[in-house]
Amino acid sequence: MISLQPIAHFQSPFSTKFGIPKQSGLARTLGGRIVFEPPFRNADYLRGLDEFDFLWMIWEFSANPHAPASPLVRPPLLGGNETRGVFATRSPFRPNPIGLSSVKIEKIEWETPDGPVIHVSGADLMDRTPIYDIKPYIEYADSHTNIRNGFVDGHTSTCLNVHIPETLCGQLSERQRAALEETLSLDPRPRYQHDNERIYGFEMFGRNIRFRVNETDLHVISIDRLQSVNCLSETT
Repeated sequence: MISLQPIAHFQSPFSTKFGIPKQSGLARTLGGRIVFEPPFRNADYLRGLDEFDFLWMIWEFSANPHAPASPLVRPPLLGGNETRGVFATRSPFRPNPIGLSSVKIEKIEWETPDGPVIHVSGADLMDRTPIYDIKPYIEYADSHTNIRNGFVDGHTSTCLNVHIPETLCGQLSERQRAALEETLSLDPRPRYQHDNERIYGFEMFGRNIRFRVNETDLHVISIDRLQSVNCLSETT
């Protein structure tokens, strides 16, 4: 039996699951931070990591409290109408709730009140997600071209056109706006929902973002600051 303890937690602008990109690397402007637990706040653990551009994070689907009830899942990319074996998908509902993400290293702050902190972009994690290990991404071993991608081949997602009224943009920094637009363009809705009148909402950057989708266009309706903000909000 392996005994695991988190080495770090992830600081993300997402305080809930809804709205998070479905894969790492899709929202390249989306920032986050890896903050280490006290036993690992030693720069020696990271010596040499600043020589790499990307890293792997091994983490826990901590927001999924229920164990999977079936060996089959319904991938959202297939519209929720077809099943595949859980080990043939990237479903978050797994026998062992372990996630794997590749993210870009933006910078490493070596001296902070929380020890060394790694700033990354392109993550698909919720705020406070436990991280169990990080490893450098190595191109010659980790990158493969001209390969089959199972049911993903032939189901390439199209990006939505995002419209944010100028009257709402003042609540976000330029970088926050870019990350929000990129996240929304990926269409956060469940794949099987296509109601043009339905209003959706999710939390990001300490704000409640509400929007409506009409065919290929997404319109942001409101951006309201939350009363209590615990996630990464103002600095990303």
